[in-house]
Order: sequence, then structure tokens, then C-alpha cells
Amino acid sequence: MTKGNNQKWTLKSIAAELGVSNATVSNAFNRPDQLSRQKRQEILDACKKLGYYGPNKAAQSLRKGSFNIVAMVLPDSVEYMVSDPVASSFMRGVASVLEAQNINLLLFSGTADDVTNIIDFVDGLICYGRPRNPQLIESLSNINKHVVTVDFELPERASVNIDNQQAAFEVASHALHSDSDVAIFGLRLLDTDLLCRVYEQNHSDYHTSIAQQRLTGYLNAMTKKGLTLGSDRIWNIPESSEKYAAIAAKELLSLSPRPNTVLCMSDLIALSLLREAQKQSISVPEQLRIVGFDGVDEAFRYQPSLTTIHQNSEEKGRQAAQLFLDRSNSKVTLAYTLTLGQSG
Repeated sequence: MTKGNNQKWTLKSIAAELGVSNATVSNAFNRPDQLSRQKRQEILDACKKLGYYGPNKAAQSLRKGSFNIVAMVLPDSVEYMVSDPVASSFMRGVASVLEAQNINLLLFSGTADDVTNIIDFVDGLICYGRPRNPQLIESLSNINKHVVTVDFELPERASVNIDNQQAAFEVASHALHSDSDVAIFGLRLLDTDLLCRVYEQNHSDYHTSIAQQRLTGYLNAMTKKGLTLGSDRIWNIPESSEKYAAIAAKELLSLSPRPNTVLCMSDLIALSLLREAQKQSISVPEQLRIVGFDGVDEAFRYQPSLTTIHQNSEEKGRQAAQLFLDRSNSKVTLAYTLTLGQSG
């Protein structure tokens, strides 16, 4: 062995240095059953001494066209998404299926401009939630890799959803009474990071936005009850978090007259309103009826418990991962449950 550790070894050059065939070196790293234990160990020890640690995995993957990596495209920053209980439950479901097949998961922030810089190194993508970046949506529609979308749809791509409009209609119908003065806490009804009121509704976004689908369900329930919604009674809350929801809650509870029924597009938003109402000694549901959406664990533990739509986010993740493994283009609609709590 005449060459030093600074040599940039290849499979071919290391085989020549050791005086064995390329196949023998390859088998030592990748197919140990093809060599005796002693012969394999001799080759591995010699390679280690020379600073060679096996065939280039990236090159192997490029040749095979398979990487055992699936990118999960998130609608927001990774930091925000992993802290959200609904999103983290979904990720857990995806991971449970993929890890059983020795497939790795790459988290990709939906705040990025494009996905093409990783597409050559993954087997495909699971897209959780519609990205707000139009360029990213266009990339997902056109890339030549398998794509599964969740909570929105793209033509000729597999998808997993629930019937958000019908679910919203059902939970609202339970909460609404003939004397209801209604407000809606929307989640990303507008393409903005601002907490603000919504005065114009974007119906053209209906098919791609679960927020618009839930809003339609709420409004349909109000129409059926003979109720109307004031022009300043819809809030746009930019993320499902205490930070924004608590501000909206304080604003709503200071109104005169104050709404007595609030339809919220997530449990975290509803729980923030519920906590603020309790701080102000407003009785729930006697003075204020509140419903949520998602069915997070805290919604059931909190007192009073939250009336909400429970969707099994972990199962949604498992279904998305299985669609990916099956290379299916099916569009799956999962069941949900109207869970009656004490809040509305």
C-alpha cells in the first residue's frame, strides 16, 4: 500500500491498490454474504487504513434513481410547524409508515422560493397544506416526481383531505341558535401576516383553501338558521397560535354589543378565546358559545371542554405516506367526528 491518506480513492483505484476486483470491494461494503468473514474484514481494514469508506452513496443513488428520501413540503417555517400539535401529529403519522420501510423524511420549509433545488435528491414529495408561494405550487404541479398533497389538491396528483365545508357546517349548526350574534375567527383567510378584519371574501380561492371551505360551511349554517353576519365580524388570524389569537380575543370581547357565538377555524384559536373569556369572568357557554376545529388533545382536557371537529391528523399522515409508497394518484377523503364539548 504505497499511497497515503490524502489520496481521493474511487472503487476502481482502491481495488487496484489492494489487488482485487472491483466487485470484491463492492461486496465487502454492500453484499457481505458474498465473501468470507475473514476476507471481508481484511478488505475493510485495508480500506479504512487508506482512508476509503465505501462507494459514493450519492453517485449510487443517482445511478439507481432512488434515494430513500421523501421531502415533506410544509406551508410554513419548520420551526412553526413542528410546534403546532396538528402538524406534528400529521408528521408522526407519515414518519411511522416511511421509517418502517427505511425511508428518510426531509422537512422542507414552505417559505422557500422553490423546490427544484432538492428535487434531484429525493424520491418525491408529500405536501402538507397549500403553500402560499405560487412558484412553489407551480413546481409541485410540474415536477417529474411522485407528489401527494394534503389538505388541498393538484390535478393528477394523489391527495388526502376531509370534507372541510361539511364539517364546518355541522359544528356551526350545533352552536348556532336563533338569537346568535355571530363572529368568525378565520385562519389565513387572507394572504397576509397581519391580524385584521376581513371585509371581502375571496370565493375564487375556494377549491385550494381549507379556510375558505370552512368559512363557506359556517356561512351556510348561518343561512340555514336565518342568521346574518355583520360586515366587521370576521377576523383573519395569520397563524394558529396564542400570540395572535389572544389579541383577537381581547378585541372581540371588548365589542359592544359583544358577539355571543364565535366559530373558530382551529382549536388553538378557540382555546385562546376561551381562556381570555374566563379571565374576564364571561361565562361559557351561557354568555359566549365557542367552537373549534381539529380535535387536539387540549380541547378535550380543558374545562369547559371544547366543541370541535376531530380529524385524525396522525391517520391522515399514514394515509399520505401509504399513497406515496403505492405510487397512487387516488384522492382520499377521510372521516371526521363532531365532538360535543361544554363550550358550545
